[in-house]
Amino acid sequence: MPIKIPDTLPAFDALVNEGVRVMTETAAVRQDIRPLQIGLLNLMPNKIRTELQMARLLGASPLQVELSLIRIGNHRPKNTSEDHMQAFYQAWETARDRKFDGFLITGTPVETIPYEDVTFWPEMQDIFEWTQTHVHSTMNVCWGAMAALYHFHGVPKHQLAEKAFGVYGQKILKPSSPYLSGFADDFAIPISRWAEIRPTDLAGHADLTLLAHSDEKGACIVEDRRGRRLYVLDHLEYDAGSLADEYFRDIKAKVPIKLPFNYFPDDDMSRPPQNRWRSHAHLLLSNWINEIYQTTPFDIGLIGES
Repeated sequence: MPIKIPDTLPAFDALVNEGVRVMTETAAVRQDIRPLQIGLLNLMPNKIRTELQMARLLGASPLQVELSLIRIGNHRPKNTSEDHMQAFYQAWETARDRKFDGFLITGTPVETIPYEDVTFWPEMQDIFEWTQTHVHSTMNVCWGAMAALYHFHGVPKHQLAEKAFGVYGQKILKPSSPYLSGFADDFAIPISRWAEIRPTDLAGHADLTLLAHSDEKGACIVEDRRGRRLYVLDHLEYDAGSLADEYFRDIKAKVPIKLPFNYFPDDDMSRPPQNRWRSHAHLLLSNWINEIYQTTPFDIGLIGES
């Protein structure tokens, strides 16, 4: 089934050109099924790129998915026009009356700041609490995962002396997890963060299961099955060129940055990097959508009732 997004969203044409099936409002209403309602709280600076990355993965599902873009009400993005935000995003204060089968919360580059000092932290706490009664399953990514682990479980983040930046191998610890169905025994994933979650900090939490981790860079995927929450510390959704764009942006701005680890072929920045994580990105999102479909109530109004 295709993904349903607004016809005029910039991601629409890009997805069509990639061969991802997308659906217009007119076509969607002809299908006598209930599409899965997925919300995306997009905190990333380049919102249009993140919309495309997430819609690409959600659109590969065999189920009909309706994607709603959500914004923090008082936060004004620096890298995305207000016209775009007004046209395609719903403020969380408005969306909070809705219920969602699935809800994605992205990262944002504030991992060097204590949670309580992040300007929108009180609103994030409200959103985290809201997901317990209005969302069937939540996927939290990068800082969104760190923040949710801290909010729900008190798990601390640890600052790094230098940015974890590159493509790192991950070990599968729970191959029986439905979220990792079809995964290879190990896989690579892009990492771009200034903090980490250590497996030792998860060990004392019986409700948390570490599904995959890197020996060098800590926890990668953590599950809270009781709370139907998935914490993904790294960026399987990234394009092949995402880390390169970050690297050259920092070089231009004269920000100290090392060459991303295991990324450019032979560490030659003139050669285009290859996407070695695409298949696992599709698997993770497809498995998540499948788990939602298998367990969410048909009557979406019943979400949070039990």
